[in-house]
Amino acid sequence: MAEPSSKRSLPPADAIAESIAIMARLRGPGGCPWDREQTFDSIKRHTLEETYEVFDAIERRAWPDLKDELGDLLLQVLFYAQMAAEAGYFTIDDVAANLNAKLIRRHPHIFGDVEATDSDAVLRNWEQIKRAEKAERSKSQASLLDDIPRTMPAMLEASKLGSRAAKVGFDWPNADGLFDKLQEETAELQAELSSGENSAAVEEELGDMLFTVVNLARHLKVDPESALRACNAKFRRRFAVMESTAGNADALAALTPPQLEELWNQAKNKLPKL
Repeated sequence: MAEPSSKRSLPPADAIAESIAIMARLRGPGGCPWDREQTFDSIKRHTLEETYEVFDAIERRAWPDLKDELGDLLLQVLFYAQMAAEAGYFTIDDVAANLNAKLIRRHPHIFGDVEATDSDAVLRNWEQIKRAEKAERSKSQASLLDDIPRTMPAMLEASKLGSRAAKVGFDWPNADGLFDKLQEETAELQAELSSGENSAAVEEELGDMLFTVVNLARHLKVDPESALRACNAKFRRRFAVMESTAGNADALAALTPPQLEELWNQAKNKLPKL
């Protein structure tokens, strides 16, 4: 087989095939020592990092960066598939075949005779098919929540837990009830803080408050992760204005709380909400 070369311009299918071949060579006899040493557990943190870097490139609208980051994310898929093939679990072809079957199965309005005239109908069909698939799998599960991974980011886990519970009717009827619940959780946290220094109880009450906020976001059809990331970016911009106005971070640290508040208000006026 010819040596892989990043300088050649290949058709998409050939480029993917070459990527698979490169990964196999890196893991094969005489391959890269680092790649050969990796396991499913050792590279999973890299998968999470690469996913966040894809998010970052999208939010910055940095399309060349996104192309690069998607390649890094694809590398993670190829890595897992190669290790799975070596262990006899499955191959990259099995991954693609499973995906293809799922896409066809969950789009009966395209590949079957089901009608769906808008995106809401498509989502209803998708959820019905998913429920049927999960019902089949859940015969061996003790809980409706069992297949929601505990290892996913807590905010995403909370959102999925709320959505799954809502499917059996365990949910607030609308956002109004969640605003009331948020006030209730805030009062409980304040009561715990004023009763003493029970850090475990404070952590629990704060967790209840955060869980309520995530479910409020779900009812408002807002992605809480995206909302918080946007808020973080806004804070970065405004804090940078504060540093620039003060001169540098050391000068900022020397200011009094009222002076800092004044600088913050100035930054907010210069950089209003988008």
